[in-house]
Amino acid sequence: MLTATRSCVNLVGWRVPGCAIRSRVIPQLRAGLAQRVGARAYGRRVSDVVKENPDAPAGAFEAEAAGLRWLAAAGARVAEVRDVSARRIVLERIEPAAPTARAARDFGRSLATTHGAGARAFGARPDGWDGPLFIGRLEQPAAAETSWGAFYARDRVACFLERAVANGNLDRAGAEVVREACELVASGALDDDEPPARIHGDLWNGNLLFSPEGAVLIDPAAHGGHRETDLAMLDLFGAPHLNEIVRGYESVHPLRDGWRERIPLHQLHPLAVHAVGHGPAYGRLLIDAARATCALA
Repeated sequence: MLTATRSCVNLVGWRVPGCAIRSRVIPQLRAGLAQRVGARAYGRRVSDVVKENPDAPAGAFEAEAAGLRWLAAAGARVAEVRDVSARRIVLERIEPAAPTARAARDFGRSLATTHGAGARAFGARPDGWDGPLFIGRLEQPAAAETSWGAFYARDRVACFLERAVANGNLDRAGAEVVREACELVASGALDDDEPPARIHGDLWNGNLLFSPEGAVLIDPAAHGGHRETDLAMLDLFGAPHLNEIVRGYESVHPLRDGWRERIPLHQLHPLAVHAVGHGPAYGRLLIDAARATCALA
């Protein structure tokens, strides 16, 4: 997870067989967990993206690969995993294209189908993965909760507060406001009858790539969660054609009444994560979202 900017990485010095060394820019690619991002060429065509980090947290790249495969198994279009190891991941390179309303609607339908594939529990890991979970470089807990509120408050919000305070991005008074919201959420007062959804978990607009064939997901923090959380994160950072995404989504699986009022509740997680490492502005936004959450009671 990064701040809300669409980025590109300048790839310097990779060699195309039979050609001179050249530089390329691959648009709509962010480093994320990686310390270095490169490209692997076959002939004159860039086919793969290689993300490497010798200091990556143990299991981080493998968790990313497991999340991508889990989402793909439910029908989502993702960047295909070519290879993965402890220090790098090799992914299919996605050819960029301008977002369109039609592609956004198609993505919304696909996202609803992916969510509907479900998960074993709230906080569940992707199938076949028993290691740690991450969002960006930050580890976050796995769980096997039947209550979404208990899981979300403890393992997606409260667990980041002390680091946000220690880093100077959230003051103690603000942290208490967030804790009040967490207590409300953990009590189950905002739970509903929604089953655990198979969510991307880090669905800001930088992790939603548009290609000539449609939208593609990258860099998940996949787990069993609430389906409104993915939509709230798309809203937080201004996904293109968001209304069309929602329109497509609801054509497959309508959202419960009041979902727009619950957006701040579902934005507590990404705002808490950003408050750890992206400055006090996110701490202030987290406090505002916590107050809006308390007002839902």
